[in-house]
Amino acid sequence: MTETRPPLPPFGMNTALQRVRAAEDAWNTRDPEEVALAHKPDSVRRNRDTFVTGRVLEFPARNWEKEQDHALRKGLWNFRGNRIAVRFQYEWHDR
Repeated sequence: MTETRPPLPPFGMNTALQRVRAAEDAWNTRDPEEVALAHKPDSVRRNRDTFVTGRVLEFPARNWEKEQDHALRKGLWNFRGNRIAVRFQYEWHDR
């Protein structure tokens, strides 16, 4: 599937960093539709023991129900061509 949301691959250092920051900013809005748009339709994400493929709206909404005041930070780990790997750091508390 062709991506339409900039920055577009292939990624260089600056565009990879921009893409990671955009995904971090989207997650921190706590808006599932914004989060979905920040990921490719065929992206694969892992959260602990859960793997999520594609633009899934239910996954972040479920997390935010349990994880109150969630704050996510992403750091660029590696990139090549059209692929980016990130490191996650987050804080939250439960009820």
